[in-house]
Amino acid sequence: MWQALHFEFMRNALIAGTMVSIICGVVGTLVVVNRLVFLSGGIAHAAYGGIGLAVYFGFSPGFFTAGFASAVAFVMGAITVKDKHRADAAIGALWAIGMALGIILVSLTPGYNVDLMGYLFGSILTVVKSDIWMMIALNVVILLVVLLFYKEFIAISYDEEFAFVVGIPVTLFYFILLLMTSLAVVVTIKVVGLILVIALLSIPPSIAEDYTHSLGGMMLMASLFGIFFTVCGLYLSFNYNLPSGAAIIMVAGAAFFLSKILRWIGRRSVSSSSMYDT
Repeated sequence: MWQALHFEFMRNALIAGTMVSIICGVVGTLVVVNRLVFLSGGIAHAAYGGIGLAVYFGFSPGFFTAGFASAVAFVMGAITVKDKHRADAAIGALWAIGMALGIILVSLTPGYNVDLMGYLFGSILTVVKSDIWMMIALNVVILLVVLLFYKEFIAISYDEEFAFVVGIPVTLFYFILLLMTSLAVVVTIKVVGLILVIALLSIPPSIAEDYTHSLGGMMLMASLFGIFFTVCGLYLSFNYNLPSGAAIIMVAGAAFFLSKILRWIGRRSVSSSSMYDT
């Protein structure tokens, strides 16, 4: 891995992966705790419509897709705010419409021949300094929001009714969370692509949830897991000529199932010990 760091594109990739891991660790924790994984997947895939619009009209894909994904997130929020658990059909429809819109607009763009696989599966090895600065800025903004309103996020995540009773604007913070999710999605596209975004948002926090009982601890642990998965995925990608985004997610997926298996074995051992003690 040290040899790989002699190349600037690998150094950029490592920095970008670290930044995205922190974003996904913090935002992904809130997504997992609030049971919004499917909704975040809908935002991620619908964001392809923003890429199609940007390509068709000649805009910068990054900023235009961020605006489009945020708009989709607010539409989904308006649909789900009253009942987060009964809006699967609407989220699925927006998911499909966004993808279809992107595909149609890209196909109608005259002379457009850029490889779109990077948007679908990630292109972390092509990250440039401007991408990194954008990721750093987004990290600062998201961390500040979470730090300033940490108690409010705990309240709405674990006891929404209590939060409402004590006067916390639950709906406002729900939309803030969706906005942060949409921005995290747009940044993560560069690393693992639209198809794999949901994995990086959900897998590290899901593993961390088994080993900590605080929201802050879960965010920290999820971020560290994400960094570890990114480093391992980049190592495999560099040494075995594998797609970097897919390699990162395969490492994360293997860690997820290994963690669940070890937890199951641990519970079985404890259960068996309790039976013999009695």
